[in-house]
Formats: sequence, structure tokens, C-alpha cells
Amino acid sequence: MTGFAFPDGFVWGTATAAHQVEGGNWNNDWWDWEHNPDSGCVEPSGDTCDHYHRYRDDLDLMAELGFNAYRFSLEWSRIEPEEGEWSTAALEHYRRVCAACHERSMTPIVTFHHFSSPRWVAASGGWLEPATVDRFARFVERSAAHLGDLIGWACTINEPNIVSLMGHLAGVFPPGHRRSDERRQVNQNFIAAHRKAAEAIHAAPGTAPVGLTLAMSDYQAVEGGENYLHRIRSAHEDVFLEAVRGDDFIGVQTYSRSRIGPEGAVGPEEGVEVTTMGYEFWPEALEPTIRRAYELSGGVPVLVTENGIATPDDTRRVEYVRRALAGVRSCLADGIDVRGYVYWSSFDNFEWALGYGPEFGLVAVDRASFERRPKPSARWLGSVARANALEFQP
Repeated sequence: MTGFAFPDGFVWGTATAAHQVEGGNWNNDWWDWEHNPDSGCVEPSGDTCDHYHRYRDDLDLMAELGFNAYRFSLEWSRIEPEEGEWSTAALEHYRRVCAACHERSMTPIVTFHHFSSPRWVAASGGWLEPATVDRFARFVERSAAHLGDLIGWACTINEPNIVSLMGHLAGVFPPGHRRSDERRQVNQNFIAAHRKAAEAIHAAPGTAPVGLTLAMSDYQAVEGGENYLHRIRSAHEDVFLEAVRGDDFIGVQTYSRSRIGPEGAVGPEEGVEVTTMGYEFWPEALEPTIRRAYELSGGVPVLVTENGIATPDDTRRVEYVRRALAGVRSCLADGIDVRGYVYWSSFDNFEWALGYGPEFGLVAVDRASFERRPKPSARWLGSVARANALEFQP
């Protein structure tokens, strides 16, 4: 075995999203969607991990494990429950979460929109409605003014390409539409919202770097799929990567590869291990997506804001992350500016339409008692973070 030391100041974190861990977020479009019997959702989110009330203990655990950063999202529907009505109590809650991170020597990485929008936004047309751009910018301005001096990194919008794909083409996220023309409009609205949000955060107190996080895949053409691959990647990734040039960073979020034939996705290759999500076990996907994000964005620094695996076999989680980090090491060795690695997720939580089946967490959560049980992978990755170094097999 030999070792590799990561750069000084490298970010080592874990990630959550408000609706997936807080519990009781009944005033957003996702709560409405998961209770719609026609949505196809496996089950409702309910109390999830009760992280809204247990965040201090959860941050104690993450700090004890060895992580120096924590990524979480603001729940817009708590902060602005009706249009123009602002909850100081909710803003103060998120300010306390940021402060609790600092008290534990952890950098708060704050995401302003992670999939869920207030019911009143959805009722007014959601992200298909151009007016949502200014509504979101106003929410970001208000939130950043209250929290900005405590934010370490600011992510404007989480995976806008997934919201547009799953909500407006595949029909499995709210609003459940299946129209390709809508997807294009939603993407443009998200890009405009990102630009306005970035301006608002930069104008607020604090000096946090600002960026967008993007769902990426290692697209690989098979059996004459080159043209189709180009079409998919252009619509799903490139439109955003080209839009973030000049930003402070780009958040790369990668889980596997996608094999593309002449008619579209062809699914997992025979004989390749498959995760609970149906993805191929393909940790090597992270390296090429980092390289591509860095290249197409014009050299914007990269923060890996999500990478992980859904599996009940924790030994496979360790193997997956070890190989993914070997790819990060290779990028760094070639001079690519990678600032950190954030694992998804801190806890086994509500995995959107799939409910509580997929286990992405470093920490298991008892659904009845809310007891937290760190897995061996949590101790292992925490030790890597504490050492800021990785041992690997040449």
C-alpha cells in the first residue's frame, strides 16, 4: 500500500437535503406529490430523520467522525410559507445550523434550492413560469442577507437538470409532466435564476464562493450511439456547464456511467454489478466528469458536492469511495483544481419517489426511534478526512 496526501484545506464533507432529512415539510410541492396516489411514489416522507430538531447531535457525530464540512439545504417553504410572508424563526433556525457547524470547526455548505419548492410557487406555475426566477432571487436575497456572514460555500440550485428531466420529461417528479418543450424552458429559467441568485449572494454579507451543482454521468457510446450521446449530453449537461463560466466553482455530482446506443440509453452491461438504484457499480465515473466539468466551464474550480452509492453492503461503499477518490487524486495530479469531496449522504434518508428503500447513508437511522448508527464506512471515510490522505493499492 502507498499513500496520497490531498491539498491543504481540502474540503471533506457529507451532504443532506432539507426535505430528505428534516421531516414535516408539508408546505412544499414534494409533500403534495408524494401524497398523490397517481404520482408513483413508494411512500411519503413523514418525519424522515427528524434532523430539523436533532441537527446539533448530528453535527456532533459528523465532527467526531472527522469531517470538516457539512452540506445542507434551506427549505424555501419554511422561510417564505406564502408569497411575501417571511419567517424570521425559520431563518434563525438555519442561522443556528450554520453557527453550529462553525462551533464544531465544520464549514457550512448551504444549498438554496434542493428540489423542493413552496406550494404557492408550484400553484403559480413552478419552474415553467418565468416569474419564478425573480421569486427565487428574492428568496435568496432575503436568506443570504440573514445568513451570508456564516456561509462557507453557497450552492444556488441543486441539479436543475434533474428537476427539468424528471419533472417535465419523465414525469416522476413534480409537476409530473412529459413534454420535451417544457424541459428546455425550465432549464433556461433555472440558468436565469442561478445568475440572479449568485448576484444576490455576492451582494450579501460574507465572502462565500458561489456555484451551481450539476448531475453528471460518464456517458459512453456503444453500438453506434455517438450522435445520440452528443444530443443527450448537450441538453442535460452542456447547457449548464457553458452557463457557469466565470463562477466561483462548479459542484459535480456523479454516481455512475450511462451507456448510450443509437436509440438512447441501453442500461447496465451484462456482468457488471448493479446498485440498489439500478445504477452500475462504476466509481470510475467521477474522474471523467470532473475533467469534463473543468474543461467545459473554462477552468472553474470543482467541488465534488455529491458522490456515493446506495447499497446494503457497506464493504462495497468503502470500495466505491476508495476508487472514486483515486479518480480525484488523478485529476489533482494533472493540475485540475478540485477543492473537495462531499459524500452523499450523511444518513439513510428519504430518496424521493423511491422512498426509504435505497441506503446511501454513512449512518443508518432507525425510523421509529431515530437512533443513529454509524456504519464502518463512516469511520473509514472519516479517518481519510482526518488524515487528509488516502492509502491505495498501486
